[in-house]
Amino acid sequence: MAGPLEELVKRILRRVEQFKEEHGLAEVVVSIELVDGSLHRLKTLSAEPGFGFLSFCPHCGEGEDPEEIIVPLGAVREMRIGAPGPEQTVGFTGTVQSRE
Repeated sequence: MAGPLEELVKRILRRVEQFKEEHGLAEVVVSIELVDGSLHRLKTLSAEPGFGFLSFCPHCGEGEDPEEIIVPLGAVREMRIGAPGPEQTVGFTGTVQSRE
């Protein structure tokens, strides 16, 4: 790994905000694709629990139970930032917790 996960998540959050500003968007959709081919539209992204792992909560559909997914960083193929479609649930937050 080229740096701590907290710094990676901070930089991703900064890119999300820059994308919003550059494209004049109030909201964006952030998705993560894993190496198994699964694609998740993110509600949250976190550097926790650390130690080479990060966690995220995907948006869940109506009637679906919320879930948190913890994956090793190596399981991430790509992340996408884009404008939301007309029927998409939007909202994204990231968290970086300091270890004191």
